[in-house]
Amino acid sequence: MENYEGGSLRGRRLVQVALTTRDLDKSRRFYQDTLGLTLLFEAGTMLFFDLGGTRLLIGSENATGEPGGRIRYPDAADMDALGLALEAKGVSFLGPAQVVQRSETHEMKIRAFRDPDGNMLELMGNVPR
Repeated sequence: MENYEGGSLRGRRLVQVALTTRDLDKSRRFYQDTLGLTLLFEAGTMLFFDLGGTRLLIGSENATGEPGGRIRYPDAADMDALGLALEAKGVSFLGPAQVVQRSETHEMKIRAFRDPDGNMLELMGNVPR
């Protein structure tokens, strides 16, 4: 595991960026066929592409109902401990961690919160099962 500063996002890499769409099939054709990105996997109404080692999520769900919204996903394989540390510093999460993908050995979990301007951030970690 990388050398993270406890209870902080310092030193963590950005693992995913999310965009929303009104037409998932049209976006799939654009990102896969037109731009040539590799589709990593699909989960519900979300497509995950590889963009130079960073995941690009294209999803049709958005609380505002408008396309475009960006979410930043810092790496958090230590999600439970980091979540507790950030809560102790006043971060209010929007809910508990959610599992968005499972493999035989890991679960990809996310946990959302907002910055003071309302920008969405989600911790994301491949957590051992």
